[in-house]
This record gives sequence, structure tokens and C-alpha cells, in this order.
Amino acid sequence: MTQSKPLLSESLTGEQISELDAKHVWHPYSSFNSPLLPFPVESTEGVRIRLKDGRELIDGMASWWSAVHGYGHPVLKQAAHDQIETMSHVMFGGLTHEPAVTLCEKLVKLSPDGLNKVFICDSGSVSVEVAMKMAFQYALSQGNRERNKLLTVRSGYHGDTFATMATCDPVNGMHHMFENILPKHIFAEAPPCKFEEAFSESHIQDLKDKLVQHQQEVAAIILEPIVQGAGGMRFYSPDYLKRVRELCDEYDVLLIADEIATGFGRTGKMFACEHAGITPDILCVGKALTGGFMSLAATLCTDKVAKGICEGEAGVFMHGPTFMANPLACSVANASLDLLMSGEWQQQVANIESGLKIGLGPAKALSQVEDVRVLGAIGVIELHEPVDMPTVQPQFVQEGVWVRPFGRLVYVLPPFVIENEDLAHLTKAMVSVVSRL
Repeated sequence: MTQSKPLLSESLTGEQISELDAKHVWHPYSSFNSPLLPFPVESTEGVRIRLKDGRELIDGMASWWSAVHGYGHPVLKQAAHDQIETMSHVMFGGLTHEPAVTLCEKLVKLSPDGLNKVFICDSGSVSVEVAMKMAFQYALSQGNRERNKLLTVRSGYHGDTFATMATCDPVNGMHHMFENILPKHIFAEAPPCKFEEAFSESHIQDLKDKLVQHQQEVAAIILEPIVQGAGGMRFYSPDYLKRVRELCDEYDVLLIADEIATGFGRTGKMFACEHAGITPDILCVGKALTGGFMSLAATLCTDKVAKGICEGEAGVFMHGPTFMANPLACSVANASLDLLMSGEWQQQVANIESGLKIGLGPAKALSQVEDVRVLGAIGVIELHEPVDMPTVQPQFVQEGVWVRPFGRLVYVLPPFVIENEDLAHLTKAMVSVVSRL
């Protein structure tokens, strides 16, 4: 009879964590053949990550865009404690509860006008999958069975699940190796006009041409408003997005706005769509929804989309996650949105934008740098060549900051609560490390 392994003590040393991690744990975008050993974390607080070896790092990534209020915010902690005392979870099929209803009401009030229906889901990728399914079921319900494709732009990123991978850049994106496996959608050139650049019709001509050519096949256009995130951290003109909305109306296709990364103040507006003054037919939110406290996302749509889906053959929207509208996550999300609705984030983001422009400015003079750009609480140094992660990551830790580059991009999206001194330290470290590459 095989003897079961004893349970490990919770008090592991940093060395023990690293050893066990290397044996069993598969991290995102990592290899067991040539592992890049992660840094064991002891705790987090405010904008700081404390490592097991005693070092403290200023967090420049806000846990991949999500921890906008920093770590351990007392309001979020209290919301979690209060909710877990009454109900941590209950199925959402046939039942409802106050945290979910309140959350949906708040999201409708915060989002662009006209988005009145909310489908709560588990993560950003699932939110986009739900949006895609909404668009396709809407087309089916309206008798347009041939509308089984999406139109999008290159340099986009919408998630790592199979349906979302199919809408990421098929050539230069992270998922190009799956090209022959994934569904085939239609790709136009990436928006060529920068955020502050004057827009001309030529900037959108390729997308318009493909929409005209494939109008009978396209159920929706999907894109990231204003900021293309993991596909290149590119900022484009609000007038481009405004024109996309006009084209969708003209050719009777839906517009899906993926605001997983840009929503809740990151670009200087509550939602990036507000830069263009438009309302999409379907809106995806996630990441900062719970202030980075736990996973939760949502897909919002207009009455037109909801009604159109429900008047079709199925009569219902055909989706239902097990942990949909988890009360614990919804309660934390409500607390996070309350903090945002106080309005303090606006000055915080404006202050970060100013600090990033000043702090990252010296990088423009470096020969290895192709571009430096800032929008809201997003700062990007784009290099001519990709970084060598095994070399660069420890250098940032030595500088006392947590920055996680990818490809040719060294970028930060700090928590909104970061103080000026910490922001200056963060940007100085970025320029210092880049200058040594």
C-alpha cells in the first residue's frame, strides 16, 4: 500500500518555495526546459511587494493592470470579510443575490450610455468569449446564419482561450503557432494613426474595404479601444474609434469593445471608449473590476443585442459559468467601484501621467530606444530589439522595482495610489536598466 505524502508546513523558506516551484509549478509563458525562476513573495501592501528574502519592490505592473487601489486596501478587505460571513458562493441559475444585482446596477451607471444588460463571468478571456458568443447568437437569432466571422485589427490581443486566440494578431501575436487550428477571422491593418495624430479617412481605409468585402460574413468588429495592450502597447486616435462606430452602424454589424485592460480609469477616462464619445454594442470588462483582489469579469450589452438574442430559436443566451456572479467577488467589486466613483482616481491618474512623462523622458535619448509614450497611467519604452528576460528581470529587482517587460516593450501601469517619490524611483529604474541594455 502506497503511503501518502505528508502535508507540507505552511512556513516554507524562500529556498524551499523555489525548489518546489521548479518541480511542480507551471507559470504563465514559462518553460520547464529553460526555467526563469520566479521570485518568492512574502506579502504585499500598498504599492509594495515584499519578497521572502526581505527585499521590497515598488510594483509597476499593478498585477497585470488590475490592482488599481494597491494591495490590501482596507475597504476591499472589509467587503470580503463581511461577505464571507454570510455567503461565499451560490449557483446563479435560478437564484440571485444582492451583491450581483448591485454590481450590475453600478456597471450600467458607470459604463457608456445604452449598455443596460450585464452578464457576469469569471475572467477577462471568458468575458471576451461571452461577447463573441453574444454577437454570433444575435446574428443567428436575426436569421443571418452566414455571419460567422469577426473583423478585427492586427496588433490586437483578446485573451489566451481558444476563441479569443483566434482574434489576436495571427502573424506577430503570441498565438501564431496555432494558426492552422483556430477559426479564421478577418484582419485589417492595425490603426496607423497615433493618439494625438490628426485622423484621415486613409487611416481606416483597409478596415472599411474588408468590411465592405465581407459584410455578409461579419457578425461584429472587435477591438481594444484606444490602447492595444499585449499586442504592442500601441495608442491610436480616438477619431479612428469614432469612425469604426460609424462604419458598424452603416453596415449593420455589432461593435465589441474589449476594455479588459483599459477600463476603470487606466487611460484617463473611466472607459477608453469615452475618448471617442461612443457606445459599443457589447463591452468587456475585467482586471481592475475587483481592484485586483480576485478574478471577476463582465460583459455588458445594449437592449438591442439582448432582445435580439432572446427572440431567436433558443429564446435564451446559451452560456452559464459554474461560478457566475460569485457573491464574494461581486462584493469586493462593489467596494472597488465605490472607491472609483469617489472620483479620486482622476487626479491620481493625471498625476501619474505627468510623472511618467517626466520620468521616462530621458529614455528618448538612448540609442536602443525606438519610442517612449505615455497615456493616462500607462508608460511605455519601446526598444529596437527584444529584451533578454533572464538578464533584465533580476536587474529590475536589484533596482527595487517590479517591472515585467515583454518582447521589445518595457512598460509600467502602476497602481493609482502610487506616491510621487515611488513613481520617480520606478521611472528612474526603468531608464537605468534600459540604458545598460
